[in-house]
Order: sequence, then C-alpha cells, then structure tokens
Amino acid sequence: MAKDGTNRGGARVGAGRKPKSLHDKLSDGQEAKVIDLPEPANLEGHVMPPVKKYLKAEQKSGLEFDAADIFKETWQWLVDRGCERLVNTQLIEQYAVSVSRWIQCEECISKFGFLARHPTTGNAIASPYVGMSRDYMKQSSQLWFQIFQVVKENNAAAYQGTTPQDDVMERLLRTRKGKY
Repeated sequence: MAKDGTNRGGARVGAGRKPKSLHDKLSDGQEAKVIDLPEPANLEGHVMPPVKKYLKAEQKSGLEFDAADIFKETWQWLVDRGCERLVNTQLIEQYAVSVSRWIQCEECISKFGFLARHPTTGNAIASPYVGMSRDYMKQSSQLWFQIFQVVKENNAAAYQGTTPQDDVMERLLRTRKGKY
C-alpha cells in the first residue's frame, strides 16, 4: 500500500506468460485440467440461440446490418469445434455488432473519402469515420481474441484453418461488389 492509502503494483490483468493451449499441454505430456461439464437436464433447446432483434435492426442509412450473419457464422464455427457452450452468447453478440459497425464505417470511408469539412471553419479535417473504424476494429479484435482464447484452451485437437475473423475482410469486399 502506498503512503496515500491506495493499492498499487501487483499483478496486472493480462500480464505475464500466456497459458499453453490444451493441445500443447497434452502433446508435451503434461497433465492438463480438462473440465468435464455435467450432462444437462432433459431440457428442450435450440441448436443455435435465437438471434436478438437488435442484430437484425434496420439501419437509418438503409444499408444491411451484417451482425446477424456474423453471429450465425461465429456460432457455427464454435459448434464445429465443440466450444459453443463455453463462450458466452453476449460475447458473440458484441463481436458481431462490432464487426458489422466496422464494416459500415469502412463503407462510409469508401463513399465519402478520408477527408471531411470542419463544421465551423470549413477547413479540411480527417473524416470521423476513420477514427470510428479504427476503434471498432480494435474492439472487434479484442473480442475475437477472447473468443479464440476459450477455443484454444479447451480444444484438444490442434486447430488450423480459417476463422470468422479471417473472413471479415472478405465480407467487406463482398459488400462492395458491383460498385466500381
């Protein structure tokens, strides 16, 4: 404790060596803590949770909001790896909205350019869409790292291949087809 009465120092969140994946631990011959989830009660469920209304909301600009499609793709990717029960649905929803907003900002940059006019002086300034795009990209990357970390730590098989995060740029390019 510091002289002013505040606690400082100590371990920081995210500091230190990253944990090994389950696959790496098993291949190195180390003991790995595997969580065996109890069998759920005999409940009726959905293969995929229903897509929330706000993920399909009509946008003011009239452009399509891709969050529902991104949610479905990410959910299916998790199902294919057997990790859909381990990732919170809200995290997937946040990721889907963030990626969709990033795509919208990129479309606006393509439409309006990198420069804008200052509202009072009329001078050229950087487009606000550039900053928003950067923020949404950072947010979606952080959310994706959280989702992927769960898969990495709980998947006994090594994973190689494409991820929904890899397909984000492809989705952006697909929305621009026919405009040039």
